Amino acid sequence: MTGTTHPRPVHDEHHSVGELVGQATEQLSRLIRQEVALAKEELAAKGRRAGRGGGLLGAAGAFAYAGLLAAAGTATAALSLALSVWAAALIVTAVLLVIAAVLAATGRAQLRRAAPPTPEETLDSVRADVEEIRERAHR
Repeated sequence: MTGTTHPRPVHDEHHSVGELVGQATEQLSRLIRQEVALAKEELAAKGRRAGRGGGLLGAAGAFAYAGLLAAAGTATAALSLALSVWAAALIVTAVLLVIAAVLAATGRAQLRRAAPPTPEETLDSVRADVEEIRERAHR
């Protein structure tokens, strides 16, 4: 036996502290990018829902305006013409106002589902990630 020693080969399961820190940094960076992408998608979906709700409320306003005009026409017809004419105008007014009410209720429901504009799923995911990191750090 000679006095020389041969260096032992380093196995893949043994990493230096620098390598471990580098891997942790890379994984954390990837995790943050994924969470930001999830938040963007969630906020975009809520924005689309709010847009639909606002559009339906705008349509409800247009139908309500048309209903108001029809109501004015109904009152005019009731004063100047026979009963059958104003009765027909009253029916048209009622139909337009029912349409406006349905559109308003649907638009309001859409807006309620869009609020608050916080990315709920992303926040839950980030909380779970933080909890997982804490558990692994204590091991």
